[in-house]
Amino acid sequence: MSAYTPHTDDDVAAMLEAVGAPSLEALVAHVPAALRDHARIDLAPGLTEPELRRTMAALAERNTRVPDDAVFLGAGAYAHLAPGVVNHVLLRSEFATAYTPYQPEVSQGTLQAIFEFQTFGALLLGLDVANASMYDGASAAAEAVLMARRLAPGRPEVLVSRALHPHYRDTIATYVQGLVDVTLRELPIGADGRTDMAALAPLLGPATLCVVVGYPNVLGAVEDLTAIATAAHDAGALVVSATPEPLALAQLRSPGGCGVDIAVAEGQGFGLPVSYGGPGVGLFATREAHVRAMPGRIVGETLDARGQRGYVLTLATREQHIRRQRATSNICTNQGLCALAVTVYLSMLGRNGLRALADANYRRAHAVAARLEAAGAPLLVRSPFFNEFVVRAPAVVRSWDTIAEREGLVPGFPIGRWLPEYADGLLVCVTEVASDAAIDRLVEVVAGTAGRVRASGGR
Repeated sequence: MSAYTPHTDDDVAAMLEAVGAPSLEALVAHVPAALRDHARIDLAPGLTEPELRRTMAALAERNTRVPDDAVFLGAGAYAHLAPGVVNHVLLRSEFATAYTPYQPEVSQGTLQAIFEFQTFGALLLGLDVANASMYDGASAAAEAVLMARRLAPGRPEVLVSRALHPHYRDTIATYVQGLVDVTLRELPIGADGRTDMAALAPLLGPATLCVVVGYPNVLGAVEDLTAIATAAHDAGALVVSATPEPLALAQLRSPGGCGVDIAVAEGQGFGLPVSYGGPGVGLFATREAHVRAMPGRIVGETLDARGQRGYVLTLATREQHIRRQRATSNICTNQGLCALAVTVYLSMLGRNGLRALADANYRRAHAVAARLEAAGAPLLVRSPFFNEFVVRAPAVVRSWDTIAEREGLVPGFPIGRWLPEYADGLLVCVTEVASDAAIDRLVEVVAGTAGRVRASGGR
């Protein structure tokens, strides 16, 4: 065991006993031997901190790095440029250290920031009231299902579109797995890459609690929310929409405007880095009539004894605040720092700037889709899309990791890993981060790969 590891032999033995592994080697035995052989870092004993830093930096330099402007991944986490002022505000100590603002007299800055976050959420989602953020888009979708259950008890069936992001579907399944009065049913994907309306109709009935769909969905297709909401409401069911790419809300008709009852979104694209898939922050909004069933908490605006404007926790129906049996959620806190990043980002761009950015994403993505189709990778899903789309590129999918290493770009995401029926599909996302040179290179790589496949007779 390395001297750099803080655990004693007794600590390690106790942890191994707790997880039921006889040794550290047995704990990682499932990892292929070829990978384990290269995993050990051979550090000389007694290195000083500068020596250790130089050693680790040299090791890191051996990694193959793809430039940010050459990554065409989306699939739930989206790269957008953030104004420098976002991080500048986040670094202020009063925001970095502040926690739950139970005492309004000493928390006005935090409370106002949360209030503004809620305002942005309500505007983007097109509904009356938004809460003070959730953990992320996936947990917000699951909380929306639980909220629907509180609003319409006695209806056991939740219809979840297969085109909803699989992480969202899995999170919903985890949340409801212990509830005997909730049953999940999957809605198939139609030929156009959207929820199959013909399959939805016969599934709707007195037992239907809610319908959950992505907007846009995991294939990048924009669902017909109005048609889904009309069909669901005719059956007495609620509708939940989930938006992984929040920038789409600046161009598309709002979920509330389409008749959705509960709308959630992932806010990561607004000022938060992609990193390794997070951190995220969940946006959650609903109609005022449903506000007391909403999870989390709400910050409201009021006047103090001197008539000055102030902000307070207006509604807090969490387990920490009221009797457990009357609580709407056990969510522990809001994503305060992430919600602040979203608030600063949206404040800097404003309504017009956000729409201009959305339009730029739309135009670039559609231009790239047309170029890829001309290069031999036709659209596999032919439905309206925002900045993400699926092309048929089987050769690129098969050599995806090799292309990333050899060409220095990530050509998209092999969507067949999540949806096997789209085994030949490459999900491509184009945002303002992608450079013109990287786009040209993407088209060249796809054209060259497709050309080699045609030359080999399709093999």
